[in-house]
Amino acid sequence: MRNYKILAGLFPAMLVAGAVNAAEVYNKDGNKLNILGEIQGNHYFSDGEGEDGDNSFVRFGILGETQVNDQVTGYGYYQAELNASSSEGSGDNDSTTRYAYAGIKLGDAGSFDYGRNNGILYDIGGWTDVFPEFGGDSYQQTDVFMTQRAGGLATYRNKNFFGMVEGLDIGAQYQGRNDSGDKNGSDRNGDGWGMSTSYDLGMGLSLGAAYASSDRTDEQTADVIHGAQGDRANAANGGIKYDANNVYLAAIYGQTYNMTRFGRDDDGVANKTQNVELVAQYQFDFGLQPSLGWVYSKGKDLGYTVGTTSYDSQELVNYIDVGTYYHFNKNLTTKVDYKINMLDANDFTKEVGISTDDVVSVAIVYQF
Repeated sequence: MRNYKILAGLFPAMLVAGAVNAAEVYNKDGNKLNILGEIQGNHYFSDGEGEDGDNSFVRFGILGETQVNDQVTGYGYYQAELNASSSEGSGDNDSTTRYAYAGIKLGDAGSFDYGRNNGILYDIGGWTDVFPEFGGDSYQQTDVFMTQRAGGLATYRNKNFFGMVEGLDIGAQYQGRNDSGDKNGSDRNGDGWGMSTSYDLGMGLSLGAAYASSDRTDEQTADVIHGAQGDRANAANGGIKYDANNVYLAAIYGQTYNMTRFGRDDDGVANKTQNVELVAQYQFDFGLQPSLGWVYSKGKDLGYTVGTTSYDSQELVNYIDVGTYYHFNKNLTTKVDYKINMLDANDFTKEVGISTDDVVSVAIVYQF
């Protein structure tokens, strides 16, 4: 499960078919087509409004590859999610496109692709987004600049630094403007760019860092009620991980500026956040994989005003995560995840609609 989450947006690593349990359906004359899928029966237990109940879904993906010659490979990846938790007549059983990109890989020169993909900050942020159900949400948010999945991303990646430095990987990314309501459905980001680097020191130990900076749209900078008046949204993160001998340990620290959204309708934008994510897991030979983690985000200079009250420095996310996977084999997994919410119920959390309740997730997963 950990590899599936992290590798879903990193095509070179996806070529290792066993890492994502892909089912090969076609392989002829240098053309390959793999199908990936996940069916998850998932239920949440919580006292929180809107957090208790069924959370089941289906995901499927198509991974294509064409070998042009011994140095040039073309590729494409698509993944969709189908909601299975709503009634058939509710109109909420919509499909969502999670990934859709195509690109080309030129030997040691690296790869380039364009489409809906993971933002460059997730190169490091993904190291801790491996909890059984929760995690990866201190500042990582879908369609919020380049923190997680987003559209309009042109991505260049190079592994082993042009074949000259084993273990040194670099990435660069450009994101086009997404502010047309008719085309994109929301006001998301201006033009932006980012870069990442990671180095495998050997023996399972890696270090990494990433940075991104984007213009904010006119609509975003004009919102004087909910903070974040800066013209640019910036973020930087750094991380360390150890992945060897059935042990996985990872820690990241990141800061964002004029970027992180919060509140009931994500209408608040923090001027600054400080974020920490930690995780420790161990894979037993008989299939059990316990997990322990912590996710924390502190908002600074929020400038969020409700009536006559202005809120400045507040905790936005703070929970301990205790869970476990049990892998019957590479296709069938059960998991339990307990999100122990450490946020206090106070005037701020009530006003902006941030949940302070614990949540337990129980699920059985079939994937191929």
